Amino acid sequence: MSAVATLWVVKYKPRRFSEIIGNKAAILEFRTWLEKRLKGANVENAAFLWGPPGVGKTLTVEVAAIEYNLELIQMNASDARSRLRIKRILGMASQYLSLVGGRRKIILVDEVDGMSGTEDRGGLAAVIELIQQSRFPVVLTANDPWDPKFRPLRDLCKMIKYDRIRVTTLASYLKRICTAEGIIADDSALRFIAQRCNGDVRSAVNDLQALAQGRRRLTLSDVQWLAFRDRQYGAFDVLKNIFSAKTCRGAKAALASSLLDYNMIFQWIHENLPLQYTSAEELAEAYEALSRADVFLGRTKRTQAWTLLSYALDMMTAGVSMVKKGRYRFTKYQFPQRIKILSQTKDVRAIMTGICAAIAEKCHISIKGAAFEYLPFLRIIFESNTEMAAGIARWLKLDESMIAFLAGSFDKANEIISLMKRRRST
Repeated sequence: MSAVATLWVVKYKPRRFSEIIGNKAAILEFRTWLEKRLKGANVENAAFLWGPPGVGKTLTVEVAAIEYNLELIQMNASDARSRLRIKRILGMASQYLSLVGGRRKIILVDEVDGMSGTEDRGGLAAVIELIQQSRFPVVLTANDPWDPKFRPLRDLCKMIKYDRIRVTTLASYLKRICTAEGIIADDSALRFIAQRCNGDVRSAVNDLQALAQGRRRLTLSDVQWLAFRDRQYGAFDVLKNIFSAKTCRGAKAALASSLLDYNMIFQWIHENLPLQYTSAEELAEAYEALSRADVFLGRTKRTQAWTLLSYALDMMTAGVSMVKKGRYRFTKYQFPQRIKILSQTKDVRAIMTGICAAIAEKCHISIKGAAFEYLPFLRIIFESNTEMAAGIARWLKLDESMIAFLAGSFDKANEIISLMKRRRST
C-alpha cells in the first residue's frame, strides 16, 4: 500500500504562486493588497477570500507565508473559536514578531462561515477586534460570506472572490500529476474526473489517486463509476441547493448530488422548513408539498410501486423550493432531532471513531478532519470497488465491524474480507 502512503494532495501541493492553478487575477489582487499591507500603506487591515471549496483560498495564504518569509498563525474550522480562545491564541500573536528569526506574521482565520453560536460564542466579535488591532495582515476565508451577520467583517476587509477551476485547467493539472507518477492517462478520463469534481482541485486529486491506485494506465472506462456519484454533497449543501434553486430542475438535481438517501433528506427538510421560511404563507405551502411527498413515499413502500417515488422526490425538492416568494435567504441548518436520537448509539459511534482514528494516524490529520474529508469518500469506495476497498482496509488495519460499516452490507463486507485473506495467503 505504499502507493497511498503519501497523499497526492500533499505530495503535489504548490509552494510557489506560479504553481497554483486558476484564479490568477484573485491571487494577484491578494498579493497586491498583502505587499501594500506589509509596507504599511493605507489599505484594509484584512483580506476576505471567498468562493467554493478546493479552489485555492487557504493555499494562497500558505504560499504567501513561504514567498514573503512570514510566520503563518492559523485557526481552522476544526478549532473551537470562542472569543476567549481567539484572544488567547491570536491576540498576542497579532502584536509581536515571531520568536524564530524575528519574522513578521500573517494570521489566517479559515472558514469563518463555519463558526457556530455555541462553541464559537463571541468569536465573530473577537475576529473584528483582531482585525482592528493586529500589527500584521489578517486573512479570512469562507465559502459563503453573505450572511448578514458577517457584514461588519466585510466592511473591514478587502473582499476577493475565488472562482471554480475550469475543467480544461484542472484536467491539464491532473495530466502533469499522472506524468510525474508514470501513469499513462487518457485525456477523456482526466476530463471526466475534472468535470465531476465541480472545480474542487483537492477533490479531483483525491479522486485521481484512488482511481489510479495500482494502475499504469487510466482509461475512461476505469473512471466511469464516478458517474453515479456526480459530486456527492452533504446534507447542509443539499438543503442550501434545494432552497436556493431558481428552477424545478435545479431543485431536483440537488437531491441527485448527494449520497444521503431520500428518507434522510426528507427529515432534514422537515426539520429546517421553519428556519428557511419565515412567512406563514410560504411555510404553509412548503409543508403542503412535503406532506404530499410523505403520502407518495408511504404508498411507494406499501405497494412496492417504485414508479411513485419520482412524484415524492419532485414534491420534496421542487415542490418545497418553488414556494419561496423572494430571493434565497441564508440559513444555518440544524441536524434533525429524530435522526440524532436514532444515531446516538455507542456501537456506531465507537466504530466511526475507530475508523477515523485509523485514517488520522496514517494520513497525519485530526480525527475530525478524517471524518469530514475522508470518511464519505471511503464509503463510496467500499460500496462500489471491493478490490480497492480490500487494499485500503488492509493498509488501515480495519476490523470486520469497521469494514461492514463502510461497505453498508454484510455481503459486500464478506467479499472485501475474503479478498484480504486471499492476498495474505499469496
